[in-house]
Amino acid sequence: MNDLSFDFPSADLPSARLDKLELRQRHWIKRVLPNTMFGRSLLLIVMPLILVQVISAWVFYARHWETVAHRFAADVAAEIAMLGESLQLAQTDLQRNVLINQAEAESELLFTFDRGVSLPPPVASGGSQTEDHLRTALSERMRMPYVVDAVTDPGNLSVLVQLPGGVLDATMSYKRLNTSTTYIFILWMIGSSVLFFVVAAIFLRNQVKSLRRLAAAADGFGKGRPIAFSKVEGALEVRQAAIAFIQMRDRIQRQIRQRTDMLAGVSHDLRTPLTRMKLALELIGDDPTAAELKSDVVEMEHLLQVYLDFARGEGTETPVDTDIAVLLQDIAAAAAREGKAVSVNEPPELVVPIRPNALRRCLGNLIANGARYGSQVWLTGRPAEDGVDIFVDDDGPGIPAAERDHVFQPFIRLDSSRNPSTGGIGLGLTIARDVARSHGGDVRLETSPQGGLRARVHLPK
Repeated sequence: MNDLSFDFPSADLPSARLDKLELRQRHWIKRVLPNTMFGRSLLLIVMPLILVQVISAWVFYARHWETVAHRFAADVAAEIAMLGESLQLAQTDLQRNVLINQAEAESELLFTFDRGVSLPPPVASGGSQTEDHLRTALSERMRMPYVVDAVTDPGNLSVLVQLPGGVLDATMSYKRLNTSTTYIFILWMIGSSVLFFVVAAIFLRNQVKSLRRLAAAADGFGKGRPIAFSKVEGALEVRQAAIAFIQMRDRIQRQIRQRTDMLAGVSHDLRTPLTRMKLALELIGDDPTAAELKSDVVEMEHLLQVYLDFARGEGTETPVDTDIAVLLQDIAAAAAREGKAVSVNEPPELVVPIRPNALRRCLGNLIANGARYGSQVWLTGRPAEDGVDIFVDDDGPGIPAAERDHVFQPFIRLDSSRNPSTGGIGLGLTIARDVARSHGGDVRLETSPQGGLRARVHLPK
């Protein structure tokens, strides 16, 4: 006999399905909910307001409107029933006419009496709530045969009552059975809701405006742009956040000034003995030992300048609106004068607020890096969604993907992919990324279509 095997569902399957269902519901809720604080705050106000209005309308309709409509229908039914019973006691036509005229004068109904006429069959009609209330009231008070006619005159409602001598026709307007307080209540409810919504929207807009100003100031400060944010306004929490931001901005700017002043002093203190050493070496003459010392002094000056540039980070330069296409042409021309093979493909006219000298150093380091390890460098600019991307491609050996973030650390050189005998001390990429991030952007290393390394410099608007 063949063995039979069955696959039973896993015990974790229902829970997994529930997790997926819950995840889908969350995604659906996120798609429906507004993304901004202004929209979500308005939603928090509108939803309870709508709920209160719905409950109020239901209570009004179920209590007030139903009670009033029933009482109006009961009054009309009582007047018709009373007149019908009175007409049964009338002996002459004169008495009947007097009763009808008196009933018309004291009510808003129009009565006519058709002698020798029989009650017509009931007219099939869907009936409105007003007719239903009237039929209910007539069934409670009328002891004579009757028919409610709402088809003969669409604007009015007629009640035909069978009397011994004929048919009593009581005609009334629908206004006699309805009350205008329903429409007044609805208009007042909608009008007050709209008014409260507008007031809440204006108030929330003012509160959110303070947050937007704070966010814009933080974004501009992070991109190294001058900002004038000193007015603190809004709710208490927003003012606290603004005060904390202003204090943080002042502390950072103070630290930058202190670092710059310290570096200026270090530069002066170190350059002075180096200058004395150069003068002393010049006085020695053409001694071979002096030539080696002169080379060491020149290297020390170069290292000192690189260290100071790295620590300073060009943070004191003021951003200006710059045409990226023109800047790339200038950078490519300067590189060509230094003997580097650089081809440029500039973007269409695109003006971005940047620090030109700092960006020149950033791109210059990347071009020098590509020219050092490759034979050709391609400089390309392309508009991005929120700014511009600048690509520096080379045809060199490139950098392994696992080491591309590591090389941005100071004084890091990869012997496996870069020739250690060539120049550089491992600060070129570090300075380039530092400059790009001071603009609010970044530098990423990728594989170049030319076969070497691509450095993507992103600059936001």
